[in-house]
Order: sequence, then structure tokens, then C-alpha cells
Amino acid sequence: MKTFLTTMATTVLAATLTLTAVTDAQAKTAAELTAKGTPEEKGMAVAGELAARNVGYKDLSGEVEMVLKDAGGGEARRRFSLKVLEQPDPKVGDWSLIEFQSPTDVKGTSLLSHGKVDGDDDQWLYLPALGRVKRIASSNRTGAFVGSEFAYEDLTGSDPAKHTWKFLGNKPCASGQCLELEAAPRDGGSGYSKRVVLVDANEMRIESVDFYDRKAARIKTLAYGGYKKINDKYWRAQSWTMQNLQNKKSTVLSFVSLKMGVGLKASDFSADKLGH
Repeated sequence: MKTFLTTMATTVLAATLTLTAVTDAQAKTAAELTAKGTPEEKGMAVAGELAARNVGYKDLSGEVEMVLKDAGGGEARRRFSLKVLEQPDPKVGDWSLIEFQSPTDVKGTSLLSHGKVDGDDDQWLYLPALGRVKRIASSNRTGAFVGSEFAYEDLTGSDPAKHTWKFLGNKPCASGQCLELEAAPRDGGSGYSKRVVLVDANEMRIESVDFYDRKAARIKTLAYGGYKKINDKYWRAQSWTMQNLQNKKSTVLSFVSLKMGVGLKASDFSADKLGH
């Protein structure tokens, strides 16, 4: 739940809390989550509910169409496969693997991420042109991923253990009414000073995320759309649109044929297998 596909869309309550999936009867409403407590306690309560509603999916795989759009309206298209392996230990972040299939100039490029709750995530990049695996240093995770408007740090988890959380209030949104949350990273090496997240108050799904740079200026916004329920339980957005407010470029991700519980193994996410 703490990986590329669920970055910012699902979170864990705390690094030391063991989460179990909630039934419809156990699920808490937005009003219940924000009825009492400090803004920080309410923010953590909402984050915990998001996590509890998404834990237990085991694994996920699918295809993703990436469209890069420049300020002048030009487009470039790429396609990659995505695999995600849930880690049952709440102290360990989930694992994800992205493998590009097209176009030719990026075919074979792979990004492997092993999320961590305590400490920096591990990420490896395989570049076919070089024929080698490159480990991504934490100092480089603010850089753009394959020319997109997504940074490397956007592609791994967003755990409350790495952030301070605050409930900012109720706010009208595209789905009707949303809960507004602020997540500020504890890591001074992050490229962001905070994220502001809108959560649909009815379905408890992330509607959008605003990203603020270290100078507290809003620089990017990520909108989720086309939600579908997989396995009659887990809501997943079928499209992500990341808009860069500074250079006017955007990246749209469209998810195709997502499946959960396909039997992926830890050995499928080994850095030694990249490029083979």
C-alpha cells in the first residue's frame, strides 16, 4: 500500500501499527474521523482510515500508458508495465517495478523501488543503453523520472512516519465535499515543504494533491480520476494527471487491466534481475 500506485492515495497510520482490512461495517465516516481531537489527531485519523481500507490487496499488476505534454501542446507517448508487491510488515514499505515497453529509446528501462518507513527508500534504475543497474541516491530523488513531471520521490510511499499530518477542514470539491489534509515531510532532503491532499468525504478516496516546494510555493498538482473498484473492494484511480504549474508541462498516466492477487513473489522484485 506504500508504493508507486498507491503513493499519496493510501497511507499507514504509524510505523508501529499493525493494520488489518476493515469491513464496510467497521469503516468510519468522515464525520466520525473528524469529530474530535486536535487538527493533527484528526489528520492522522483520516490517514489511518485510508490505510485500513486499502490493506490486504497482496499484489497488483497492469499496463500504464504515459503521455508527456509540453506547454505548446506537443505530446510524447510511452508505455510500461507495473508490478506491486504488498509487504505485510507495517515497518516495511511495499515494492514496485516499472518496466518500459515503448518507445524504442526507453524500451527496457526499469525502475525498482523498495519502500521503507524508517529511512530512505531503496531505488534502482536499469538503463539498457548503459547495460547496467544504477542505484538512485537519496540526494537525486527530487529529479524528474524519464522526463516526466513525476519526481523519483513521487513514485514511492508517503507514510505518516515520514510526515506530520494536519486536518485543515472541509472543502467543496469535484465529488461534492472533501476533507483537506496537510502532509509535511520530516525528511529535510525532500523536494517538498508539504503536500495538501483532498479526500472525498463519502468514499474516502484521494481526489487531488497539491505539491509545495521548499519555499512554500505551489508547484505541481496531481488529479486522480476514473476510479474503479478492483475485486469489489479496493478503489483505484484509472488516470493520474500531474500538472507542473511552473513550466506548464503535464504527464498523464492511464492504467489498463489492473489485477490484484496474481501471485507475485519477492524474487520478482530483485535488483539482480533488472535487465535480464
